Amino acid sequence: MNARNELDVLAEDSRAKPQADSRVDGRFIGKRVPRSGARKLLQGRGAYLDDIRVPRLGHVVFVRSPHAHARIVSIDLDEARKAPGVIAAVDGRAVAEFCTPWVGVLGHLKGIRSAPQHAVAIERACWQGEAVAAVVAETRRQAEDAAELVVVDYEALPVVTEMAAALSGEVVIHPELGDNLCFHRELVTDGFDEAFARADLVVEKTYDFARHTGVTTEPRAILADYNPADHSITVYQATQAPHMMQDIFSRHLGIAESNVRVICKDVGGSFGIKVHVYPDEMATAALSVMLRRPVKFVADRAESFITDIHAREHRVRIRLACTKSGDMLGFDLDDLTGIGPYSVYPRTSGIEGNQVVNLTGGPYKHQQYRAALDVVFTNKNVTCQYRAVGHPIAVAVTEGIVDEAARALDMDPAEFRRRNLIADDAYPYTFPSGLKFEKLSHHQCLDKLLAAMDYDGLRAEQRRLREQGVYRGIGLAAMIEVTNPSPAFYGVGGARISAQDGATIRLDPAGMINVMVSVTEQGQGTEAVFAQVAATVVGVGVDKVRVVTGDTGVTPYGGGTWASRGAGIGGEAVLQAGKALRSNILDVAAAILERDKAGLDLRQGNIVDKATSEVLTSLAEVGRVAYFRPDTLPMDFQSELTVTRHYTPREYGFTFTNGIQASLVEVDVETGFVTLLRHWCVEDCGTVINPMLVDEQIRGGIVQGIGGAMLEECLYDENGQMLNGSMADYLVPMSTEMPDIDVLHVETPTQTSELGAKGAGEAGTAGAPAAVMNAINDALAPLGANVSEQPFTPARILRALGRIR
Repeated sequence: MNARNELDVLAEDSRAKPQADSRVDGRFIGKRVPRSGARKLLQGRGAYLDDIRVPRLGHVVFVRSPHAHARIVSIDLDEARKAPGVIAAVDGRAVAEFCTPWVGVLGHLKGIRSAPQHAVAIERACWQGEAVAAVVAETRRQAEDAAELVVVDYEALPVVTEMAAALSGEVVIHPELGDNLCFHRELVTDGFDEAFARADLVVEKTYDFARHTGVTTEPRAILADYNPADHSITVYQATQAPHMMQDIFSRHLGIAESNVRVICKDVGGSFGIKVHVYPDEMATAALSVMLRRPVKFVADRAESFITDIHAREHRVRIRLACTKSGDMLGFDLDDLTGIGPYSVYPRTSGIEGNQVVNLTGGPYKHQQYRAALDVVFTNKNVTCQYRAVGHPIAVAVTEGIVDEAARALDMDPAEFRRRNLIADDAYPYTFPSGLKFEKLSHHQCLDKLLAAMDYDGLRAEQRRLREQGVYRGIGLAAMIEVTNPSPAFYGVGGARISAQDGATIRLDPAGMINVMVSVTEQGQGTEAVFAQVAATVVGVGVDKVRVVTGDTGVTPYGGGTWASRGAGIGGEAVLQAGKALRSNILDVAAAILERDKAGLDLRQGNIVDKATSEVLTSLAEVGRVAYFRPDTLPMDFQSELTVTRHYTPREYGFTFTNGIQASLVEVDVETGFVTLLRHWCVEDCGTVINPMLVDEQIRGGIVQGIGGAMLEECLYDENGQMLNGSMADYLVPMSTEMPDIDVLHVETPTQTSELGAKGAGEAGTAGAPAAVMNAINDALAPLGANVSEQPFTPARILRALGRIR
């Protein structure tokens, strides 16, 4: 019996009789169960970082450089230290005595480099917003008032903000490195030149992507509480990876890892923003050690715009070679990306560009590929991994050039894709970049999408409307998505970032099931997913399951939340722990009832006769006897009602998902405004544990992708000053601007786990920008116009139409 069948049989056995209602039949996997924590949040009972109060709490405010590049000549802290309520005012050298610097590199990104970075700058500030001093006071207001009294004498240095200028090296940010190149990568397949030489058609295009940021509802926040009595520290942090941060605090603060506890309570959104090491957060922990008292830092919105990591600043030139009959022969890619003055620690700022190289052309069966990547330092805020790392760029350039080729060949874009997508029976499959795909479903997804959107009907309507001067466009975007990463992602590069996750499941005396998981809850609903898996496997109702996440002092060791790994890796750990606990419960029940274990089952929180479904005893009674009356059990029997299991994916480097999106837009050629009329997504994320949550994740991801495609852009001037660092100037998508979004599914469970789940958190973001871009260009095609610079603002569309300069 294989793993998948065993789970199905377990679910069948847990039913007294077939029922449609999951609350009755005991099987919760695949059901639309409301997330368990929603009621608490709706009642205002969430516990976010700024809600936490502890005695003797100090509040830190950072003095930040107004210059994008400047030498720190001197810092005068005297007046700040005299201000009311001030506990301390310090510079970077003082902080460095308690926190060592870091360098954001990975061993498997050959040649990647960066300068050492301190928690608070010591000699130079390298971007507008870098902290140069810190003030700790009894209240946030007092700290802010005192920070205004700090006098810093700067010597302005040359600034480089443009990627091409950074690559040329006329201004070098870190002289010790010799130039501004952080990372360079090239790959080329054998036969690439020959394939392009024999091509009947080669289309070429350059795409520009504006940097943008996550704009989380809750800003970054941390509260560090150092205990000098035992040289330990408890850190409350809005983070996606508590165990990673436990290790980092240990190594850079000089505290034994066992003496570092990281607690992550409710988090108001992350999107990858909160999975990195931030200098101001490290400084906050160092200040707690220095002052021997708790210290809190909560970024305000202005700080967030200039210190939260940015992402997606790329210029990509891409070529696609085809035969005249419509067969793709190969892709050719050159990617230049700017990352700010440092590679972010510990995941590095080279991963996004590396993902673009790995993923470009991913859905298609061409055999030839060449790629070159340059990652350069600039005097802007740092960039790093943000939701769907690299995917929106890779999918946009792939699908954009695919549409260009289809137009040049006068082929329908859907049929062109159908001709070239990897066949559904071609797996396992090795892609030219070296990626290995276990099992994908591109053709099933394409067929389902075209039927759902009535593709032929929309094309007919489009032709009719064009005759009336109405320009509608239809855009398609096939995609692959990295999920469930193995140690090949970070571990092999030397980063102490776990690829495993663990789950501890315990039966309490009253019959409740407690689940402690190393994956964190960031608002995406993982706690609900874990409750569903545990309830299904153990044989209880979801209301009998309590889930605890985000505490290194309680949960098993694990990687946390990133790269769409929570359900696939954490869920599998819960499943395996639940199976073991169920078996142990039946062992205890058999001893109590003096019956053969094989004849017993656990259903709806009761021990039943497997053959007759007769209730023999309750789970609470099993707990009572095991914990309080073990003397009534056989002398040679010991109950084990707490079980821990871990899961690490190993067979493939990544468990890939796939899907396809479509966008329907209308472009007003007089104003350049784009109306988003409808959006569709067909996604294959393996076993769908909770369709409600998966659909929420995909819709939210699509909206975030649309934001990057249509609205979001971190604007800088030539001096490295951010021009729109406020919610009044930085545009984000609003509900009234978004189209109806239809989400459909194909399920191809991974065979690498019993649960069969892949990730779903980033697919929407990965494909939406490409689908929208292709829809806009499809609408503009009869007018000979084309846009390739995101976001697609009205001005850029009018410029493409030749209506403005």
